[in-house]
Amino acid sequence: MKRFLLSVATAAGLFLASSQAWSADKLLNASYDVGRELFVQVNKAFIAGHPGVTVDQSHAGTSAQARAIAEGLGADVVTFNQVTDIDFLVKKGLVSADWQKDFPDNASPFYSLPSFLVRAGNPKHIKDWNDLVRDDVQVIFPNPKTSGNARYTYLAATAYAKEAFKGDDAKVKEFVTKLFNNVPIFDTGGRAATTTFVQREIGDVLITFESETRGIRKEYGDDKFEQVTPTVSLLAEFPVAIVDKVADEHGTRDLAKSYLDFLYSPEGQTIAAENGLRARNAEVAAKYKADFPDVRLLTVEDVFGGWDKVQKEHFAAGGLLDQTYGSR
Repeated sequence: MKRFLLSVATAAGLFLASSQAWSADKLLNASYDVGRELFVQVNKAFIAGHPGVTVDQSHAGTSAQARAIAEGLGADVVTFNQVTDIDFLVKKGLVSADWQKDFPDNASPFYSLPSFLVRAGNPKHIKDWNDLVRDDVQVIFPNPKTSGNARYTYLAATAYAKEAFKGDDAKVKEFVTKLFNNVPIFDTGGRAATTTFVQREIGDVLITFESETRGIRKEYGDDKFEQVTPTVSLLAEFPVAIVDKVADEHGTRDLAKSYLDFLYSPEGQTIAAENGLRARNAEVAAKYKADFPDVRLLTVEDVFGGWDKVQKEHFAAGGLLDQTYGSR
């Protein structure tokens, strides 16, 4: 319920923010769908060190966010969960082509991975990706056409299948198609998918970022839900960028840079770790190591040849995603 109310409050705040004149001491951060709780805390801490500054939020699936910015949403910064959505803004002339060089770690201050959340007692005995294609399992995750969160799920499942079937493309496609067929509802974003699983009690397993599974379990308790970490998953980076065209128009470039720099600070990294994200800062990562299970992480570069290739082969119109997703 807290998550639903926060979603409504965020939307209301964004409406008010969009109706007000912009100034050099106000930012709009367009972010991914399940990042609400994280950025409530980040913004509070950042503003404490920058009196007089206001940070407004917009949350949705990052593909939808990127399109909204291209159509006029005045976001000064983006904190996304997929590189391709920022590259879309590059092609629209809104973000500089070398945006990944503007901040450390390829402009990804923290990372996560697709993980599972099951109901207490794990009644379907779900342990790994192969369990998700069983006939008796209903899987919940959002629409990969609108959600960066879901695209990571699609890619992680594909990477698992590539290993399991030794690169047999037909068997990989069959595996992913079965997975999609086990999804009764494709919500547009990660938070809506969480609501479907948690509030509407639909499905046997929710696939979302590890940070979201940790947050749900923490809020509702171990007597309601359990986290399941698969044997292998995909490194999910959370890229950030200044929306150059907007920041220059608003006169907020320096403030925008300070805001994104804050995500790399020990305080920002600690907030991320406390919200279930894996920190880049070595000291913070070591402090919270016990909170994060060991998992073998594959990368988009190693499995798929990089994001440019993924975009062309999987996410472009008529690509492999369309072929497996079908007409849903």
